Amino acid sequence: MNSRLVIFLSGTVLALAACGKHEATGNAANDVNMSATADTGTVSNGEAPLPSSAQGFANAAAASDRFEIESSKLATTAASSAAVKSFAVKMIAAHTASTAKLKATAGGLSPAITPDDTLSPEQQSALDSLKGPTGADFDSAYAAAQVDAHQKALDALNNYAASGDNQALKDFAKGMVPTVVAHLNMANGLK
Repeated sequence: MNSRLVIFLSGTVLALAACGKHEATGNAANDVNMSATADTGTVSNGEAPLPSSAQGFANAAAASDRFEIESSKLATTAASSAAVKSFAVKMIAAHTASTAKLKATAGGLSPAITPDDTLSPEQQSALDSLKGPTGADFDSAYAAAQVDAHQKALDALNNYAASGDNQALKDFAKGMVPTVVAHLNMANGLK
C-alpha cells in the first residue's frame, strides 16, 4: 500500500472516523482520520491510528460519512461554482447511502454494532473552517477538504479491508473502495 493511501486512511475516518468517541465494547474508527478512539490500529503518519477493530472502523466510517454530508450541505448554499454544488449534491446522496449500508452491515453482526458518527476534533475543525468563506474562497476550501477527507477515507477502508477483525465489515470496506476512489478523483477535479 503506498504511503499516500496510508496517510489518507489515517486522516479519515477522519473521515471515518474519525469520531472522537471511545469504544465501549471489547470488539472495539473514527473519521477517516478515523479519529483517535480507544482503538489502537496501525499508525500511518504520526497522526491518529487507523482503526483495526470492528467498532473502531464502524465509528470512523460513520464519522467520515457525517463529515461529507455536513460539509456538502454547506456547499449547496455557500459555493459559487455549479460544479462544486453538483458534486456536493452527489456527496450528500452517496454518503447517506453509505451510512445506511454501514448501519445495515453493522446491525447484522453478532453482537450487533452501532456506529457512532461523532466527528473527530480534526473533522470538526475542518467543518468549522468551511462556515466562514463564501463564493470562490469557499469552493477552494471545500475542494481541498474533500480531497483530504476522501484520501483519509480511502486509506481507512484499505487498511481495514486488509487487516480488520470482522469479515462482514472487511467486505463492506473493500466494496466501498471503488466509490471512494471515484469521489476522490471527482474532488481532485474541483481544484
